[in-house]
Amino acid sequence: MPLHLGPFVRWRSGLVLTWICLFSSGFTFIGGEHAATVTHPLPAAFSDLLPHFLLEPDDVYIVKNKPVTLTCRSTPATQIYFKCNSEWVHQDQHLIERDVDPATGLPVMQVKIDISRQQVEKIFGLEDYWCQCVAWSTTGTQKSQKAYVRIAYLRKNFEEEPLGKEVALDQEVLLRCHPPEGVPAAEVEWQRNEGLIDPKTDPNFFITVDHNLIIKQARLADTGNYTCVAKNIVARRKSSSATVIVYVDGGWSEWSKWSPCGADCTMWRSRECTQPTPSTSGKDCQGLDLQSLNCTSEQCPQTASGAEDVALYVGIVAVALCLTLLLIVLVLVYRRKKEGLDADVADSSILTTGFQPMGIKPTKPENSHLLTIQPDLTTTTTSYQGTLRSRHEVAGKFSMSNGPLLEPLPNGSHTLHNGKLPSDPNDFMNRLSSQTYFKTLPRDNINTSYGTFNFLGGRLTLPNTGISLLIPPEAIPRGKIYEIYLTIQKKEDMRLPLAGCQTLLSPVVSCGPPGVVLTRPVILTMDHCSDACLENWAIRLKKQSYEGTWEDVLQLGEEVFSEPYYCQLEAETCRVFTEQLGRFALVGESLSMAAAKRLKLLLFAPAYCSTLEYNIRIYCMDDTQDLLKEVMQMERQMGGRLIDEPHVLLFKDSYHNLRLSIHDMPQAHWRSKLLTGYQEIPFYHIWSGSQQTLHCTFTLERQSLSTCDLTCTLCVWQVEGEGQSFTLDFNISKDIRPLDSDFLLMDNCTPALAGPSAFQIPYLIRQKICSSLDTPCPNGADWRLLAQRLKLDRHMSFFASKASPTSVILDLWETQHFHSGNLNQLAAVMAEIGKQEAMIFLVSDGEC
Repeated sequence: MPLHLGPFVRWRSGLVLTWICLFSSGFTFIGGEHAATVTHPLPAAFSDLLPHFLLEPDDVYIVKNKPVTLTCRSTPATQIYFKCNSEWVHQDQHLIERDVDPATGLPVMQVKIDISRQQVEKIFGLEDYWCQCVAWSTTGTQKSQKAYVRIAYLRKNFEEEPLGKEVALDQEVLLRCHPPEGVPAAEVEWQRNEGLIDPKTDPNFFITVDHNLIIKQARLADTGNYTCVAKNIVARRKSSSATVIVYVDGGWSEWSKWSPCGADCTMWRSRECTQPTPSTSGKDCQGLDLQSLNCTSEQCPQTASGAEDVALYVGIVAVALCLTLLLIVLVLVYRRKKEGLDADVADSSILTTGFQPMGIKPTKPENSHLLTIQPDLTTTTTSYQGTLRSRHEVAGKFSMSNGPLLEPLPNGSHTLHNGKLPSDPNDFMNRLSSQTYFKTLPRDNINTSYGTFNFLGGRLTLPNTGISLLIPPEAIPRGKIYEIYLTIQKKEDMRLPLAGCQTLLSPVVSCGPPGVVLTRPVILTMDHCSDACLENWAIRLKKQSYEGTWEDVLQLGEEVFSEPYYCQLEAETCRVFTEQLGRFALVGESLSMAAAKRLKLLLFAPAYCSTLEYNIRIYCMDDTQDLLKEVMQMERQMGGRLIDEPHVLLFKDSYHNLRLSIHDMPQAHWRSKLLTGYQEIPFYHIWSGSQQTLHCTFTLERQSLSTCDLTCTLCVWQVEGEGQSFTLDFNISKDIRPLDSDFLLMDNCTPALAGPSAFQIPYLIRQKICSSLDTPCPNGADWRLLAQRLKLDRHMSFFASKASPTSVILDLWETQHFHSGNLNQLAAVMAEIGKQEAMIFLVSDGEC
């Protein structure tokens, strides 16, 4: 019985429904136990035909994360498949449809595949992502045209925006516009007052091929706000509006006729600025609008001057003399008062000579790094070391001029040994990670510091990472004791939602526990990898909520001082003032193609090589200390060593990839096993900042094991951007260069310090400085001058918003100078300010 076929016979690979066998007399379909023969015989010339394409794949663009579909149709065809970038697409990804051309009876095959954004981004080669369709018949094969698949985007910022201008009537106007970079290239249209400009309906407008707008002859009606609009399949962007004002300069009318000659022997004529009248900021007419001319003697009526004129002249002279005498008297009185005032000032300076600030004492050779104050014999001050217990358990009393040193503590004790906090790290981490919010904390102790703190404050540090947490004195309420931790989150474990041109600029850092009450902001310090040019960036501080979502809590340059967050961005460091502990990260969004990240380039090779192959690994990572530490530790475990000094490369937001190549090897002894001229790391892999240890490996092969001297040049550059090169010349088996020891990150600071040992400025000195400088002085000799001398005056508004501006300034000074702080310089600054009541001077340990 003949088998009836519908318009299509479909299958997906893996579900074998039908195989087609081609014979000159017709089709035989075999499927399981059943077979059927198509009753329509094929043309006899079928076996001689090559397949030709009825539909070839076209270029497509991926919009956001939506996959695209490529379609291909051919006849006569027995098989049809796609290959992308010279590799065959797996058969599971094909959707094949079969049909028969009713006119010719020839078989028609159609195939479809889906391409995702991830597939395009993973291409690690020299060209764009492309796909091609290949069809077979019994005679041979045919290839379709290449279809290129590109990721569509449209940047936010115009490369050139139109500028407003004022133009005269009938003058030509040129408004420039260079749209944002995009794929596909953006189409441009112009608007005036939000209405579309159509040169076809108004020929006075002309849009050039490079998207500029020309107004051929400016009319008054052309005054308005002009906007350049760029759009493609991804987005639509508007430039800032440019205001065009068409003005009209005024012009004179003809002069009027001369007036009759007046009694003063003068005649007049006038003219008006009405041809045309000035409008829309146009200039008034230049010149006089009234003109006079002496009359001839015949035209001038003569009048005699009488006694009244003489009286008038005498009165004018008398008034002038009176005014002159009055002016002389005023000058004499002013000079006499000024002389008396100068004498008073001179006398008062004599009275104040006994109240000048004390000078700086000369320092002694040893132990001259302490600041102290002049002893106050009316009070007793004793330093405290040992166990912190409740007040009723302490035999002696410890007093200060401004209050008790120790407040009552809860029952039990927390022992501080020289400011270090002995405890079991594993026990602390186990207790934290048992709570719901802390289950994402890393369990390794290498990336975590913790300690127990009270109102005296302290410091947590993650050595060799550039990350620290300063807890200033009085930040923890008196009577409270907090167990605080500081840790780094691995970026691959904390996927921040980044969109558009956003990139991660810092490590993800957690400090907690969240929810503790702080009376003053603590300072979280961490590295960042931006070029610190804020005009090219919109940099935001993000904080993770309890629900796990990331929220913007601060944008640099738009701080609100009433909020609990503030950020100081230095060249390579970010210092976050926060009154709430939690999980933080710094995210940047580029505002122009000039925005750049700093990349650290590191070269590693095996410390010992016993084979002919020799691998050189080039790491391209964000320039932060925590990543440098991670790579150094990882390479030590792999048996690698640093073979050249690190370089820094500025990587711009230009959508161009990073290329790496090797050159100048002695061909007689070494060869590269790289098949292409260079390697490439895709732009998105670097710009996202979420992949920590990006690297490329160059595999070299030496001719014999006796070949140990290696000379070559390694180049790393961004396409159409900046580059760096490494020149290598060393013996791979006897390399004695001390590179590793130079970059082992010898930061041996204690991870946790509590109490006075965590600060450079002694507690009593700090209190005295704050009480002296917090009160504003009319001459400015207060905290404002201290901020200026310490080069922190750009944060004046933030300091002023705090109850004690001086204490916040000193907190910031502590974070900046913990390792290299010079108390002598700080004492000199205090002496320059001239606050006598601060009583600051230098002494040695013996004098303390």
